[in-house]
Amino acid sequence: MPCQIDHKPRLALIEDDPIMGESLTHLLSLEGFDVSWYKSGKEARDALRAHRFCVAVCDIRLPDIEGGDLFLALAAERSDLPPFLFLTAYGTIDRAVELIKAGAADYLTKPFEVEALLHRVRELAESYGIVYEQTDDTLGISPAMQRISEQLPRLARHAEVLLITGESGCGKEYVARRFHHHAVGSEGAFVAVNCAAIPESLIEAELFGYEKGAFTGATRTKKGLFELADGGTLFLDEIGEMPLAMQAKLLRVLQDHRFTRLGGEKPLTSRFRLVCATHRDLKAMVEAGAFREDLYYRIHVIHLRIPPLRERPEDIRWFLRRFIAEFNQQHPDERKRIDPRAEAALLAYSWPGNIRELKHAVERACILALGPTLTIDAFFDNEGNAPESAEVGTTISASLAEYLMACEREYLKRALEQNQGHITRTAAALGITRKTLWEKLKKLECYQEKQNGYPTVT
Repeated sequence: MPCQIDHKPRLALIEDDPIMGESLTHLLSLEGFDVSWYKSGKEARDALRAHRFCVAVCDIRLPDIEGGDLFLALAAERSDLPPFLFLTAYGTIDRAVELIKAGAADYLTKPFEVEALLHRVRELAESYGIVYEQTDDTLGISPAMQRISEQLPRLARHAEVLLITGESGCGKEYVARRFHHHAVGSEGAFVAVNCAAIPESLIEAELFGYEKGAFTGATRTKKGLFELADGGTLFLDEIGEMPLAMQAKLLRVLQDHRFTRLGGEKPLTSRFRLVCATHRDLKAMVEAGAFREDLYYRIHVIHLRIPPLRERPEDIRWFLRRFIAEFNQQHPDERKRIDPRAEAALLAYSWPGNIRELKHAVERACILALGPTLTIDAFFDNEGNAPESAEVGTTISASLAEYLMACEREYLKRALEQNQGHITRTAAALGITRKTLWEKLKKLECYQEKQNGYPTVT
């Protein structure tokens, strides 16, 4: 069960030093946490058994129970233990590394920067499944998506037709559904159709419906999408793929709200709001004769452009953590959190498949990752390829795999340089074993034979 932010997220601070404890309690309280300060391991153990916390900040050296032993004992008892962030002196770094391998979230070496501590605590709280109070209107936290969120209620009150453009997977249908929610709520139907997915020979029957016997195979009367959308919203996705002949018939329906089923004689009336979406440049299609000019101006009254993820990097982190939190909510015994190095790589990736690609990548990583931490490797399959998004319709695995490998190679290179090529110190700084570091270096082919006792990074 994830922590709920109905009030403040609860944090357990386990620190016996009175000055350090008082200071951290004050800082973390200002950060918005409900801090419970425990000055002994036994006191903390009893509290963590009895209550739920979103994060535990724990000193390794405690007066009665070593912090690592406290964590291991609790981890053996329950699967929903909050992420542990250990505070360690230089002499206990090796112990902290062992605890990371055993499932602890991270460690900071004293003395540490206060901002580094606050930043890491926020990340752990968010990635471990805190459910924030938010409405369904939330489209993202970027300024662009916040503006769209603010516009939708007003547009829903006045607009009968809305055009949404943007790349595949950027969230056009979700915006359409929010528009529908503001416009008619749950009283009217939201009828969605992908114009690119219906054969040209069938699209008229789908939209208009047909009477029994209208054509071979019409064994019963069927209502069309125009009819089903009466009083609600009709969402025509990929409107640019609609055949020209059908475009003319759609325009007529929009003009007088009347139509007739195939094989029928009685005119029917349907009043609905129309939302059209496309990833194509309709104006260029008009100029090329591939889209009717009169229909273009009919649906282009109000236009919302949904920017791709690469133009709103703030939303990449927001969606990334939201998808992980959703997985944690659904699978409380298999909670996942993302390694900061993997997050940095994913934040810089261009995401050509946008939100859909990101969601599939996170879902796959959460399912296949053996441990609680999603490392860069979690986003690869056994052949070193990243997940594909079948719905996007394009193969993205090679570009993402190459990008993430390049990020990891560069990160290891910097880590080795900062530690003068010393393998043991570099591995400790990265929170991995010497063997794992060597295996990564070999896999990434980013070292040569030792020179002067140290590997040369290429």
